[in-house]
Amino acid sequence: MRLRPIATAAAVLALAAPLASCGFDYATERDYTPAGGANNREGEVDILSAVVVSAEEGSGTFVASLSNNSTDDEQTFTGVSGAEGVAIETAEFEPVAIGPGNLVNLADPAADIVLTGDFGPGDFIPLSFDFGNGERISFNVPVVRNDFGYWEGMDAS
Repeated sequence: MRLRPIATAAAVLALAAPLASCGFDYATERDYTPAGGANNREGEVDILSAVVVSAEEGSGTFVASLSNNSTDDEQTFTGVSGAEGVAIETAEFEPVAIGPGNLVNLADPAADIVLTGDFGPGDFIPLSFDFGNGERISFNVPVVRNDFGYWEGMDAS
């Protein structure tokens, strides 16, 4: 008659060991923002969901959201260029002001930051991003098709 409580206790102990062994500093404890584009949180301005939307080989439009982490100072997005010796031409665009603690989506309203170079849909381009505070951030950005999902029709090139 005592076998049932003993069996239950043994089952609880057997299940508790794997569940309690998660540990610390694992991926489940880190920030993760699911997105179709690349994210970078290294600087004063977070660059989120960054993509180059391309309708044809060799040209595309840079689209991302820019989040100013400073609650006191306005930041300005001033330029994008090829990183690591990658030849990317950027058409002139007006610097984008990002208010303190604000987020700016370069797709709405469209900033039309047009890039040209040796790339096409499916590629990753090493890009550098410049800000008015002198900060430069570099990371790989995916090139997506202009006729697909969320980015449909966003290529201004």
